[in-house]
Amino acid sequence: MPPWWKSAVFYQIYPRSYADSNGDGIGDLKGICSRLPYLARLGVQAVWLSPFFKSPMKDFGYDVSDYKDVDPMFGTVADFKALVEESHRLGLKVMIDQVLSHTSDQHPWFKESRASRSNPRADWYVWADAKPDGTPPNNWLSIFGGSAWQWDTGRNQYYMHNFLVSQPDLNFHCADVQDAILDAVQFWCELGVDGFRLDTANFYFHDAQLRDNPGRGGASGNPAVQDFNPYSWQKHQFDKSRPENLAFLKRLRERVNQFGEIALLGEIGDDDGLARMMEYTAGTDRLHMAYSFDLLGPDRSAPFFHDVFSKVESYGDGWACWAIANHDIERVATRWKAAETGGALLPLVAAMQLTVKGTPCLYQGDELGLPEGVLKFEDLQDPYGITMWPKFQGRDGCRTPMPWTGSGSDLGFGSQATKPWLPVQESHRALAVDQQEGKVGSTLEQYRGILAWRRTRPELLSGGMELLPVHDQLLGYVRTGNTHDMLCLLNLSAQSVTLQTPTGFESSQDDTPAPFARPLTQASEITLLPWSAGFFRRAH
Repeated sequence: MPPWWKSAVFYQIYPRSYADSNGDGIGDLKGICSRLPYLARLGVQAVWLSPFFKSPMKDFGYDVSDYKDVDPMFGTVADFKALVEESHRLGLKVMIDQVLSHTSDQHPWFKESRASRSNPRADWYVWADAKPDGTPPNNWLSIFGGSAWQWDTGRNQYYMHNFLVSQPDLNFHCADVQDAILDAVQFWCELGVDGFRLDTANFYFHDAQLRDNPGRGGASGNPAVQDFNPYSWQKHQFDKSRPENLAFLKRLRERVNQFGEIALLGEIGDDDGLARMMEYTAGTDRLHMAYSFDLLGPDRSAPFFHDVFSKVESYGDGWACWAIANHDIERVATRWKAAETGGALLPLVAAMQLTVKGTPCLYQGDELGLPEGVLKFEDLQDPYGITMWPKFQGRDGCRTPMPWTGSGSDLGFGSQATKPWLPVQESHRALAVDQQEGKVGSTLEQYRGILAWRRTRPELLSGGMELLPVHDQLLGYVRTGNTHDMLCLLNLSAQSVTLQTPTGFESSQDDTPAPFARPLTQASEITLLPWSAGFFRRAH
């Protein structure tokens, strides 16, 4: 049997927006717990919870002020224990976010560090003197805009922040920092978690010499950062993805291994995310799996997907996690223009995500086909969007409350008496869970059908993969297993595609997941209609 994290389908929950149990307008742990049966019925095997730790919420939990406590707006540690217990009762694993590269400026560690240059935690963060002209130590930039350096009048030095000014970066060159971080991770291991999603997993170390990043002469085109953001105009050679990172990941793996089969999933935002994620998951002593931003951009063509998957296959023995949406990116239904396909694209990309080699990770609402939320400037909460407005509304559009019912002012989120933290979307009303549940042909039931079918095909859970030649319309690959191989063909175009039937493969109704009709087959040819898929098995 493959390790659980290889065969599982993960489902990301953004706690603020999933379910509100106490009517204060903000989702919480008890709300999530009440909706776990829905996830068990959906057919996923693991949940990933975005941060719920104590935080001033300048970046909505990605600015941690206490690694070992639950923020009161989400509940208590006891609530978290109850969630883990109920998840396990339903057969679901629980993975939690760990934001290890930086903390909130309200964290006691930073308060002590900034107090003087000689206190016990003076070197726990990245501090540097100004240049002789008073400017920052180098040209590093913050992803959220401007310099990555903030002047502090107490120490008369700059401190580094890859994100908000209120998110100072920890100094992983300091052994005490690494020890403290590993201790925080162990705390949650002892509470029974099954895995950790590691935020910005390649950001832990910086170049100790603080060398300038080289410029690239323009935007990178990397979907991790919008082209209008100057951050994309640098080659990030010295501010992240440093070689020392690998040694720390090995220490982290050693620590979690003491608690059984706890999985480590890394988020990789890098100039070459595919190569980095395979490097970080190579062998058996680093991360178990990682995802990059390569499938989180606007391109959805067959040649593009072929290029991504062929690169990963060429990089060695690492293990990819495939996410096509998350809490940082425009929703896939909007980003990939699903409306132009009459909705046919959504089950098709679900089929791709769930049959390609690697571990799939769905984002809440993917299974409903939710479009990106549209907000007014006065409704924005995301500091990134507020800074980049009007060119970019930030990340709030993919974080609006989950629609559980088609009725009510809050769509079943649980905040009828209070305004939810982000506006519910009228465009989501007809797509709510209760409007799709049990409805043949709905996006939700199509996802359920594909998820159920996937579980019956061992070659899809951990087998190898061989790509067919690149094609303008068709993405094709063979998943190889111990007793059977499966040929997966996806027509990602508005025109029919006919191809020769590969040797030995046969199609039968039970080999086709619920959303898809059987392809038109003859003795030597297969015809795939627009926006359709075909699946064929052969026995060894």
